[in-house]
Amino acid sequence: MSFPAWTLVPFVAMLLGIAIFPLVPALAHHWERPRNQLIYALVLAVPVAIGLLVVAHPELLAHALIEYAQFIVLLLSLFVVSGGIVLRGDLAATPRVNTIFLAVGGVLASFIGTTGAAMLLIRPLLNTNSERRYRAHTVVFTIFVVANCGGLLTPLGDPPLFLGMLRGVPFTWTFSLFPQWLFVLALLLATYWALDRRMYAREKPEAIALDMTRQTPLSIGGAGNLVFFAVIILAVALVPSLDIDAVAHGHLEHLNWVPWRELVMLAAAGASFALGSKTVRFTENEFTFAPIAEVAALFIGIFVTMVPALQVLRALAPSLPLNEITLFFLTGGLSAVLDNAPTYATFFEMSTQVAGEPRVADVPEALLVSISLGAVLCGAMTYIGNGPNFMVKSVAENGGVSMPTFFGYVREAFVYLAPVLLAMLLLFIAQPWWAKALGALTVLLILARAARQATSRPPQLVARGAGRPRTP
Repeated sequence: MSFPAWTLVPFVAMLLGIAIFPLVPALAHHWERPRNQLIYALVLAVPVAIGLLVVAHPELLAHALIEYAQFIVLLLSLFVVSGGIVLRGDLAATPRVNTIFLAVGGVLASFIGTTGAAMLLIRPLLNTNSERRYRAHTVVFTIFVVANCGGLLTPLGDPPLFLGMLRGVPFTWTFSLFPQWLFVLALLLATYWALDRRMYAREKPEAIALDMTRQTPLSIGGAGNLVFFAVIILAVALVPSLDIDAVAHGHLEHLNWVPWRELVMLAAAGASFALGSKTVRFTENEFTFAPIAEVAALFIGIFVTMVPALQVLRALAPSLPLNEITLFFLTGGLSAVLDNAPTYATFFEMSTQVAGEPRVADVPEALLVSISLGAVLCGAMTYIGNGPNFMVKSVAENGGVSMPTFFGYVREAFVYLAPVLLAMLLLFIAQPWWAKALGALTVLLILARAARQATSRPPQLVARGAGRPRTP
């Protein structure tokens, strides 16, 4: 049975609510409560669920609910374990030290998740830079590198890639994206180092002198939780879970119905919560379940309302011009303004209807590369493209950093991130020789700008807007 186009409405309403409500002053205060988010999600999801049962598609509903549970268990486990680890210390806030911070976070993001890595590093990074006046650009690049682009190498790194694994993409397939991951991170880190060098030169001498006198070595609290991180990583890579299709069609036998992977991850999270230091978790990290409660509330609505939407889009796929370039722009463009996880799932399903070899999880591999890159990398283009973005912004603002507005952040993303992604698209995805040449030229322009920023005389200090970078 085909689904009519109007069944897209609940899914679109769900995504528009996520994108718009936090930006409307009259609604933002109410929207930030997980209870209200859950009410909104259920108002849209429950009618869809009933409709699926009435039209005899219980297997589609079961598939969505099981996938939702697997998705939330992974995020919950990573969130709980990362909440038990803290980095302490205050290093010299030099461009080199800050760049190393971001580089380490970019590596960690693929193995403990973008949320875990961002929450682990943002506080010590803010402590290190507490004596400096110009800090907002460092937080912006933390969102670029740690909260988004760094999570490209494993399904643990970013929620879209985990959804791909649930749909049959092998755990190790994302390692094939290493060249793109390294290229993007290298250019972003070079850009950041040059920009921070310029901003560092604008600091008052007394601020630099104070920073040099207030240094303590880095130390890690709650290091025992690293064992639980290892358990979660091994569980995702090696431990089987439910066969979603078998569950949906009632074909499970014996112990195959036991979700072993999710039980192992929950056990690791529970052990971390029970055995870890309460001081580290609740005092130093100010741990609460509110962020993961928000994700759980919103995604129950997304996963259920997405069911008919995916069926409609699957039917439309053969008539759309889906190729490597268009899929990168479509996935990336929507991931920037909506959440990147459902965007990935939408275009993944559409691509199963497109011919092409070789295939990975019934998707042409070239298209899967574009979808993965677009969802993960372009989620950094706005505050609402990926869950950790707003979390990092909130922690920074609580720490006294004057962060860019929504559109101010978008401007910074177009100035610094978009050229890097364009170069990556031209060099790694586009095929014509002229595209490769244009990509190489774009890289040279990015590096030339970085060199100019690193060596030019800084502008005069200004009284206003000191908390955020200004593009030369």
